[in-house]
Amino acid sequence: MCGISGEARFDGTTPDAEAVTRMAEAMRSRGPDGEGLWGDGWVTLGHRRLTIIDLSDAGAQPMVREDLGLGLVFNGCIYNYPELRAELAAAGHTFHSTSDTEVILVAYAHWGERFVDHLVGMFAIGLVDRRRRRLLLVRDRLGIKPLYLAEAPGRLRFASTLPALLRAGDVDTGIDPVALHHYLSWHSIVPAPRTVLRGVRKLPPATLRVIEADGRSRDHVYWQPDYVRDPAHAGLDARDWRAMIGDALRTAVRRRLVADVPVGVLLSGGLDSSMIVALLAEAGQHHLQTFSIGFDSRGAETGDEFHYSDLVARTFDTDHHRIRLADDDLVPAVRRTVQAMTEPMGSHDVVAFHLLSEQVARHVKVAQSGQGADEVFAGYGYHQPLARVPRDGAAEEFAAAFFDRDHAELHRVLSPAYACEQDASRELVAAELAAPGADTALDAVLRLDTHLMLPDDPVKRVDSMSMAWGLEVRTPFLDQDLVTLAAACPPEHKVAQGGKAVLKEVAREVLPVEVIDRPKGYFPVPALRNVDGPVRQLVTEALHAPAARERGLFRPEYVAELLAEPDRAEAAAGSNKLWQLGLLELWLQTHDIR
Repeated sequence: MCGISGEARFDGTTPDAEAVTRMAEAMRSRGPDGEGLWGDGWVTLGHRRLTIIDLSDAGAQPMVREDLGLGLVFNGCIYNYPELRAELAAAGHTFHSTSDTEVILVAYAHWGERFVDHLVGMFAIGLVDRRRRRLLLVRDRLGIKPLYLAEAPGRLRFASTLPALLRAGDVDTGIDPVALHHYLSWHSIVPAPRTVLRGVRKLPPATLRVIEADGRSRDHVYWQPDYVRDPAHAGLDARDWRAMIGDALRTAVRRRLVADVPVGVLLSGGLDSSMIVALLAEAGQHHLQTFSIGFDSRGAETGDEFHYSDLVARTFDTDHHRIRLADDDLVPAVRRTVQAMTEPMGSHDVVAFHLLSEQVARHVKVAQSGQGADEVFAGYGYHQPLARVPRDGAAEEFAAAFFDRDHAELHRVLSPAYACEQDASRELVAAELAAPGADTALDAVLRLDTHLMLPDDPVKRVDSMSMAWGLEVRTPFLDQDLVTLAAACPPEHKVAQGGKAVLKEVAREVLPVEVIDRPKGYFPVPALRNVDGPVRQLVTEALHAPAARERGLFRPEYVAELLAEPDRAEAAAGSNKLWQLGLLELWLQTHDIR
């Protein structure tokens, strides 16, 4: 896990090595163990290293194989690299390290652009083919690893974080009205390729972009599972699906043990993270280090789920770390969290992940986490009604459950200069849900959740907050084979039992019933969910700051209304409209965006 950066020039001039270095330096927390810079005339690559696999200098980046005519920077982990290395060695290739980085280089030399089909893992790659004078940019199938782009006449820059691109300079930092429409509609989610800034884009998940030395480029989407029933699965019953899903999940968990350092688990006490602990114990991992976090309660809303995480820790004899934080810890943590955000993220639990990652990084460099299970296996409350909706009713049902604001309300929120004339968010959702390749309304929504929404929440949240402390987090529920199998699974096996039925049946083989049949929990941070106390003061100051007044994003009367009646600010999925506005301004001000 690392931070990567680079610049390509298409106008005959030399890339700005100092700008590439500044980008890499801005990502020091992602790679505190080493740095590197390499140029090849029209392309310069930068790297910050976090040592996980092959801790020696042989695994350093940028990695160049002169004999192959290739150079590369890479962020992530290739879980099947030992198998690929053996296959490539049998084909006659040689290796000079034991790293997964070199396996990527040799895989490209052997398979060409199809190399990405062979990679199992999470990755963002910048690869220079020196003989063909091409730059390849690649992002993993579920968008677990980020890759941001900034284009200008004759030039392309890329980096693992948006703030790194800002550090390089010369970025159009104007607000993108369509992205802002998405942000305010979908709990701060802005799907690829957009970001909230006009001058920065994201490479979409499962995309390979080939860029020629003259600036021409082409994209190839190399993976998209079908959400349809496969005739090969005809006749399978619930027990068969439980066995298949259970086997795939066990494989996913084992894959994510590959490392030359210990691997821990972020244990919330919910079903998903508890299953990871149980399956790791089943696979022979003893005395795992596990980590849970809790906050002050607020009225009837509890601030922790320690009862359940403690139960799982006792059951599987883990080396458990229980971390409790008071409200007084929150405001300074919010400021540090905003600094670490690659994009503004309005989820109330993003601060919790930042604080948790800080503590976990003191003990381990790698941890597994349960993110993604709800999107893949229909774990959210709005998924169950969708099982009864006709295929052409998916957009209406999803919008009613998921959108924080409709298009009409956004005209009350935004100043005219930032208003989007068309209902961009509804149009995008309708187009995605109507696309072929999904049998039912629920299939279409799970595809939307998993492949469009999830990479920007919770995946982006987990990556940003963990890498701010040099912690690599791996997500077994986003294993490509597990996701493909789940996509083919009939919806009734997912929505039963209040959601995630097939997972719950797998869990009954390994977990205490109390953990499985409990009410669904969330990462609780009451002070942020309710925007009260010092958090409210922080938001008020941000929305009234001179920079906010000068920018004029929001109508003053709307802001005043929310501040006067914060109880009316609750939005979909437990988000808070006041926090969304305040967080966006905090992020823009923190990164000095005007």
